Amino acid sequence: MRILIHGINFFPEQTGIGKYSGEIAEWLVARGYEVRVVTAPPYYPQWRIADGYPNGWCKDNVRTEDKSKSCEVKGGSLAVYRCPLWVPAKPSGLKRVLHLASFALSSFPIMLWQILWRPDVVWVVEPPLFCAPQAWLVARLSSAKSWLHIQDYEVDAAFDLGLLKGAALRGMVAMGERWLMRRFDRVSTISPRMLDRALAKGVAADRAVLFPNWVDLSGFRIQDSGFIKTGVRAEDSGLSGYRVELGIAADAVVALYSGNMGGKQGLEILAQAAELGSRGEERELSCQTTSDAELEPCNLNPEPCNLSFSPDIVFVFCGNGAGRTDLVLQCKGLPNVRFMDLQPLERLGELLSFADIHLLPQRADAADLVMPSKLTGMLASGRPVVATANMDAELANVVAGCGLVVEPEQPQAFFDAINTLARDAALRDRLGAAGRSYAVAHLDRDAVLGRFEAELKKVVNAGKSRAVDYSRGRAD
Repeated sequence: MRILIHGINFFPEQTGIGKYSGEIAEWLVARGYEVRVVTAPPYYPQWRIADGYPNGWCKDNVRTEDKSKSCEVKGGSLAVYRCPLWVPAKPSGLKRVLHLASFALSSFPIMLWQILWRPDVVWVVEPPLFCAPQAWLVARLSSAKSWLHIQDYEVDAAFDLGLLKGAALRGMVAMGERWLMRRFDRVSTISPRMLDRALAKGVAADRAVLFPNWVDLSGFRIQDSGFIKTGVRAEDSGLSGYRVELGIAADAVVALYSGNMGGKQGLEILAQAAELGSRGEERELSCQTTSDAELEPCNLNPEPCNLSFSPDIVFVFCGNGAGRTDLVLQCKGLPNVRFMDLQPLERLGELLSFADIHLLPQRADAADLVMPSKLTGMLASGRPVVATANMDAELANVVAGCGLVVEPEQPQAFFDAINTLARDAALRDRLGAAGRSYAVAHLDRDAVLGRFEAELKKVVNAGKSRAVDYSRGRAD
């Protein structure tokens, strides 16, 4: 089977859509499929073209997380065609539109050229929706099946987040979106609520597919956690790995945010929580008294101490993106904050397991328009999550069994949830184990991609069956 993938993000991007699109291509190639990808040079989440990649038309070998490694081909084949695009240094509403449109325009002739290859399926990823019309056209002209995969309802999100404005404009764009979506042979998305939205936009139920993001469970080495009251895990007692690199004590509790630093996350709440944590440390110090022998915690007034006390919580913010500079400025002078750049994919399991608590902020107006892709790794790591979400949002439903959820834009409540987990190792263990169980049951890479493969075969074989029936003078 020949599969043509069209999307702006691909390997070697380490986060979000690029990571998942690259893993799909690798998995299909390993299963013996012929795969071609029309994409852009890597630029995300730094919003600049990666070193070593020209911003022009070129064909290159597929890259895994390490640019020096080529994809291991087992009977299949993979070709990647990269097309130029404009990348704004500081993306805004209009700039994002022009950015996405530049790729759609530059990739159009390369997509038309793929008609000669005669793909069986044209698989396009939204965002950007700009690419969907040409992907559908190429599928029609090559007698292929068309598949739209929605990672993010970018049109709805752009208006709800205020990146684009105007009721008339929104109505016109939404009408075009609905018309286009109804013409694909398959429309998939990553969560049940997002699938409901596709149905509400007019996609037929027999063409709608739930295709969630996944996680490679083999990348996480899960052991008995070995937590003790101070919050030290047995495997961390030797101060190895990231704790040494960042200068974090063995008895500190690590609250980790790892991923893109963009506009949909509401990152300011991370700085606000860290600032509250810093105040807590100061209050704890003020609730101490000296003696001739030693400095001991004050036990004379236990109620105030209990209210203000929290164990040492170190906030680690790992990632890149348009919002990182502002976050760094907001955290200036906070001794309990560490920043890291995006880490290599081969260390992803180590990074996520280094956390004691995962942080997952989300703006209220982004609810059910996106399902954060970073959640899969958080759950697989066996660590609890503190998320911000409206209580009726799907994100809240998922996290409720394996972490704590608070309303968005409530920094005190967010910090209180972090502090609750920091003080209760048994609760962390219980919620983390529940998250790991959920990942094993629902997010395993081979299981998710196996169901995707079965649906691919189903849609292609259905087309072949109809062609045979028509050749015999019968129509379905």
